[in-house]
Amino acid sequence: MRRREFITLMGGAAAAPVLLPLAARAQQPAMPVIGFLSGRSLASDSHLVVGFRQGLKESGYVEGQNVTIEFRWAEGQFDRLTALAADLVGRQVSAIFAGGLDVQIRAVKAAISATPVVFATAGDPMKLGLVTSFNRPGGNATAVTVVSAALWPKRMELLHHLAPTSNVFALLVNPDDPNTEISTNDVLVAAATLGLQIYVLRASTENDFEKAFAALVSERVGALLVTNNALFNSQREKLIALAARNVVPAIYDRRDFPAEGGLMSYGASTVDQYRQSGLYVGRILKGDKPADLPVMQPTKFEFVINLKTAKALGLAIPPTLLALADEVIE
Repeated sequence: MRRREFITLMGGAAAAPVLLPLAARAQQPAMPVIGFLSGRSLASDSHLVVGFRQGLKESGYVEGQNVTIEFRWAEGQFDRLTALAADLVGRQVSAIFAGGLDVQIRAVKAAISATPVVFATAGDPMKLGLVTSFNRPGGNATAVTVVSAALWPKRMELLHHLAPTSNVFALLVNPDDPNTEISTNDVLVAAATLGLQIYVLRASTENDFEKAFAALVSERVGALLVTNNALFNSQREKLIALAARNVVPAIYDRRDFPAEGGLMSYGASTVDQYRQSGLYVGRILKGDKPADLPVMQPTKFEFVINLKTAKALGLAIPPTLLALADEVIE
């Protein structure tokens, strides 16, 4: 073999390995894709997305590095949710997180029955038909819930501190929400133990809010409890404004309300609920089955008071109540 031919062959052999890593990279599995489905909007829930991403990170997944998230927001138009869910299924996502569904929760479950899903809900996932049991959910779904009947007596007790002379409270519910009957019964039981009467106000659209508050005023209700509902959460600015205009002390289930001008809230941390959901989605990506992931319940609760709103309502917050607060907004 001539020397020039030998050098050419050696050069070709040396160059060949350079192509191997490129071929290997082309054969690597595609980055997993998660579907994130919500009945609300990014504008109202950006802080919850932060919590979800934190949970993913704790399970070893960082968006853009080793996982992709496809977001679908219904923007309060809940009748769009099933189509948005079907779109995620059509994109063959590895798993779906679904929150803020309320009215459409059963329809969404049916639309994504073949895809692993983690629901975030304020209702009992067994009564909603999402799982067969808390310890062994079964099927292709599990949940992270903030439901707790024990919270209603606490909310009424806190509210009664600010309206001690009133024995009639109002409860705002969405009659279309599958959680409404359960929540209403829990409230009535809790009210009976405290010697309070409950006047139930119903609103299934934001157009019903004015009528509900007019009824509250005409019945001379002393204070208002607002149930956890996707409609109420997405329209919280209007509810807060109506409570202020009608000078009625109100308690809500989540921090978002006092943070935006509501009087106070007591409930499980929704940010932590979304963090827990992110953890579960990460575990599913690693191979765990939703059927084997027990329904997670609240681990972090928070009582928040807005002092500026209290002053506007002419309320003096007792020092004992301030001492109980996890956060005081001034």
